[in-house]
Amino acid sequence: MNMKRLPPEERPREKLFFYGKEMLTSAELLAILLRTGTQDKSALEIAHEILSLDERGILFLENCSPEELSKVKGMGKAKACQILAAIELGRRVATHPRRIKNEIANPDDIVQLFMEKMRYYKKEHFKVLLINAKGQIMEDADISIGDLCSTLIHPREVFCQAVKRSAASVVFVHNHPSGDPKPSGQDLETTARLVQAAAILGIKVLDHIIIGDGTYISLKSEGLM
Repeated sequence: MNMKRLPPEERPREKLFFYGKEMLTSAELLAILLRTGTQDKSALEIAHEILSLDERGILFLENCSPEELSKVKGMGKAKACQILAAIELGRRVATHPRRIKNEIANPDDIVQLFMEKMRYYKKEHFKVLLINAKGQIMEDADISIGDLCSTLIHPREVFCQAVKRSAASVVFVHNHPSGDPKPSGQDLETTARLVQAAAILGIKVLDHIIIGDGTYISLKSEGLM
């Protein structure tokens, strides 16, 4: 496929200019980053080949290495770095705090803060959000990375900063790398244990939110705490 033989409105760059970036396919967006192809393949054909490297399609690029991309004929290290730099830039834009409410009114407010970052974690990350008397987040603290179990999630670590900062309440947030936010028995057991510890300290646990891949569960909303 020779890109120059395509009608101007069908060429990726021109298509983006006239119709907007939302109208382009993932392959067309990649072709713009590649800029040029080879004697045998156009930039668009190379883009399709990249998306066929793995069954996950474009999501494969999230954790892809320059060496893996360089194996595609017509790529080279420079183009591989261009693509991965664009992927990382997009990730940073998606996770950069913007238009975030200071006050937490419902689980959606919290999910807005952490979904785009935590949905891609390969291990479980457990966070505690420190909330002041006005319902505003003062701090979010990482407590552990790994399986959610009593040996890793100890009340001492969970509430240490909450006591120091005189937090009125807290919210727990953790992710499920499987993408399914359904709480496990261990999730419920750990939550109950932390709620009991918080009551002794005079700190209210507002919620425990489990983040999956584009979806989440609020234990409070589900009546599980």
